[in-house]
Amino acid sequence: MLTISNIAKAYAGRTLFEDLTLQVNAGDRLGLVGPNGAGKSTLFKIILREEEADDGQISFQRGFTVGFLPQESAPVGEETVLEVATGQMHHEDGRGGMGDSSDTPKAKRILKGLAFRESDFDRPARELSGGWVMRAHLARLLVQEPDLLMLDEPTNHLDLETLLWFQEYLQEYSGGIMLISHDREFLNQLVTGIVEIRNQRLWNYTGNYDNFLAQRAALQQQQSAAYKNQQKEIARLQEFADRFRAKASKASQAQSKLKQIERMEKIDAPEAEAATVNFSFPQPESSGQRAITLRSVEFSYGTHRVYENLDYQAERGDRTVLVGPNGAGKSTLLKLLAGVLQPQAGERDLGLRTKVGYFAQYRGEMLKSGRTVLEEAFDTPRLMKETDVRSLLGCFLFRGDDVFKKVDVLSGGEKSRLALVKILLDPPNLLLMDEPTTHLDMSSIDALVGALKSYTGTLVFISHDVYFIRALATRVVHVHAGRLIAYSGGYDYFLEKTKSSSARAALTAALTNSSPVQLPKVVKPAPAPVAPVVNGNTKERRQEAAEARRQIADLRRRVGTLEREIATLEARQVNLTTEMEKPETYAKGGAVMQLNRELMAVQDELSTKTAEWESAASKISVLEETANGVPA
Repeated sequence: MLTISNIAKAYAGRTLFEDLTLQVNAGDRLGLVGPNGAGKSTLFKIILREEEADDGQISFQRGFTVGFLPQESAPVGEETVLEVATGQMHHEDGRGGMGDSSDTPKAKRILKGLAFRESDFDRPARELSGGWVMRAHLARLLVQEPDLLMLDEPTNHLDLETLLWFQEYLQEYSGGIMLISHDREFLNQLVTGIVEIRNQRLWNYTGNYDNFLAQRAALQQQQSAAYKNQQKEIARLQEFADRFRAKASKASQAQSKLKQIERMEKIDAPEAEAATVNFSFPQPESSGQRAITLRSVEFSYGTHRVYENLDYQAERGDRTVLVGPNGAGKSTLLKLLAGVLQPQAGERDLGLRTKVGYFAQYRGEMLKSGRTVLEEAFDTPRLMKETDVRSLLGCFLFRGDDVFKKVDVLSGGEKSRLALVKILLDPPNLLLMDEPTTHLDMSSIDALVGALKSYTGTLVFISHDVYFIRALATRVVHVHAGRLIAYSGGYDYFLEKTKSSSARAALTAALTNSSPVQLPKVVKPAPAPVAPVVNGNTKERRQEAAEARRQIADLRRRVGTLEREIATLEARQVNLTTEMEKPETYAKGGAVMQLNRELMAVQDELSTKTAEWESAASKISVLEETANGVPA
């Protein structure tokens, strides 16, 4: 279908790639990957004749058709959504150019799959946001069914349920596909080959993205071994030549060794791994065992009741992902935890020393206009070395003069990356994140994963990136119809317990037939005692202070005991969770049920002990005011 022969391209003296050769056949499904700036989008433009190659040739089979979806869709005129999807022209008098196209029923089906409502079909497309215009253009490509679909980051503007529909549609697509994507799960589900642009060359691999990673690692290991062996041989030959070139009887042999070195086809040195987070992050102050609690919370949008009598508790060190169908209330729960939304009934109670950070879907609100990238990164209460700040900015693709760009001119993806840098440079001890990987490429996602793995605080997040979830989540909470169900294990444990059809489909499933671990009971701590009224009598005040000091001593002993008991319970909770994650556990009759019951008992006891610890700590704080008011 498509032949790419010896293509080369350079910009301003910098070689982007050279001697690129690729054959794309009917039905091929190829993922194009490579580091930022390697030339992926440029290669697409050359194939589409939007740019000229410096050398080489592009040829298509006669009658071959190509459909292209760019990252940012072209502006639209007065066409309706349906006219964009059917490819009809729109005349100035408002008449569609082709009347009711034969493609109209198909276009309507596809538009519905892409989450358009019937009432949207006759709306002018110019009234829609850029993401919805992109969906309309995507519908047009799917209606046309070109021989080759070329897609540049097609999932950027899709919600999870629409992405699942699109993924399933492409799995049945009859034509070929070439796509650029940072979504590993999307690549794993669709492609049968990976084409990597790296080091100005093109490398072909068979299989999906996970297969590619394994094959590339094996090739790099082979290359590293071959390079080391060749360097040893070169060193041996060079040593012989250096030693004997001045000796008449050995001079010819020495010269022969040097020519042998010259004739060698040199093996390139193995490339360094892509930069990841490579310095120690400042870590937040530790919170109390209970980071945050929602008790009997109610919340509605108008007449739509989202939550009623909701209890939720996050404990120090939790790494929880919220999953469930679109509209189930995941983002609402995150906003209630963040304090962005206030409960209409019930309580939101922060634990001791809890500092909340909320990473919203709309990152621009976290940045100040007029500042440079570097100035924004330095806007933190912590004193940071410039080398550390620049290192982290580099991990998130702000390199060289990029750090002097103004916030105002940054793209959505750049703003997202900069907002992440600011949070990582001064992390709160309760971090709430809503789709943090949106607009991030793979290297930036890896950098974020590396940062959050070393994070010592409490993390609650929403994501549709299965790789990101698997890398971080140690607990899953399923949200549906106002109910929360907790799974005390990682994402694969959640999939096993719910018998989900796929890793991605499980993120939006209702899961009505699951048998989960229930959320721990939320215990309301006892109210703090009211400080005693102190009269003017010095003797009485001394007696009250002495009594307060006696009570403080008793309470501190109790706090110490509780902390040891809590540590033991936490260790037991980890051990039980680990046992429940082991596949062999499910082969033992009744073992899972026993472990589940024991885990629930541990969680209940842990919740009770934590509430008692916080009550005792609160009492100490009040009594210290009395004890310190009068000298002993």
